[in-house]
Amino acid sequence: MARFYEFFAGGGMARAGLGEGWQCLFANDFDPKKGLAYQANWGTGGELHVGDVRAVTADMLHGQADLAWGSFPCQDLSLAGVGAGLGGERSGSFYPFWSVISGLVEAGRAPTIVAVENVCGTLTSHGGKDFEAICQTFKDAGYRAGALVINADLFVPQSRPRLFVVGVRNDNEIDPSLLTPEPITPFHTRALCRAVENLPQDVRDDMVWWNLPLPERRATTFADIIEEEPDSVGWHTQLETKKLLDMMSPVNLAKVDAAKRAGRRIVGGVYRRTRFDEAGRKVQRAEVRFDDVAGCLRTPAGGSSRQVILVVDGLRVRSRLISSRETARLMGLDDSYRLPRNYNEAYHLTGDGVAAPVVRYLAQHIFEPVLGISAAGRGEVGAPVAWRA
Repeated sequence: MARFYEFFAGGGMARAGLGEGWQCLFANDFDPKKGLAYQANWGTGGELHVGDVRAVTADMLHGQADLAWGSFPCQDLSLAGVGAGLGGERSGSFYPFWSVISGLVEAGRAPTIVAVENVCGTLTSHGGKDFEAICQTFKDAGYRAGALVINADLFVPQSRPRLFVVGVRNDNEIDPSLLTPEPITPFHTRALCRAVENLPQDVRDDMVWWNLPLPERRATTFADIIEEEPDSVGWHTQLETKKLLDMMSPVNLAKVDAAKRAGRRIVGGVYRRTRFDEAGRKVQRAEVRFDDVAGCLRTPAGGSSRQVILVVDGLRVRSRLISSRETARLMGLDDSYRLPRNYNEAYHLTGDGVAAPVVRYLAQHIFEPVLGISAAGRGEVGAPVAWRA
């Protein structure tokens, strides 16, 4: 059985993705509420340490892990180049996380693989210097790293592109079939290629291009995950739905009309935007997308990031906030996954997480082959498992 450490663990979504073939030796998150959710799903075996990663030291981690996973906070990297970046209070926690990795290296317990995940804004933050710092850190610690951009919409009906940097310790041979000599789509985007091209030559020379196969075409749509009678939110009144429709431009109302004629239930995500009207005045508009994919879940800061859905079934049009269970399904979590009862806490938990099926895909096509784990020995997505309609 493979072993791992899970940093910035949240509710254990990386653990869900890795599956039953992986044993968690240590998990850490600073948020006590997320810690309760972690234990509600994964038990109280003692592997979870709730506290600031800055207070974690290598001697607190038991055994030797095959993988160290770190989904470090994204807030300072989200505004592509204008935020605090790795110098910020939250995203800067990458360095204390790596301090633990360095301690493991010094103790002769370096994980074979280290993987970090964050928003794609990392590629352009501070003119690319933050991405360079991450790659340099991997190199200095003795890891050959490769970066990928994976959108969760390949697996679940949510648009959620994320950057993954996966490094393998230099004393481990990488099967050539896991690498490609040049970047390939869709996992090596133009932005990623530019960021790698702008790295210092010595850092770039140590980088690899991971060779991932394309997954099977996703069959699940946004409409498939919708609850008819959610227990965490209520349906809007007809008046509230009409008010939402009245905020739409003629183009967006035309989208609703087309959805009515589709002959099937269609679910769209509604987003409030400030636009200029015909007289040049700023007005708030409701804009809807009907592409069978939800927008990216975000933490509900001030309520502004909580998604509103529009359900169109023939002439019947209904609206409400997306439910907490639906957000979990959009992260690839099975309905057995236990969510906090408080709506905002549940939304915060899922919106801050990593899509479990993406982790499983990385495990199947990079982590486990590097570790020499055969297909027969691979775990499925952990219980809770990836939700399927």
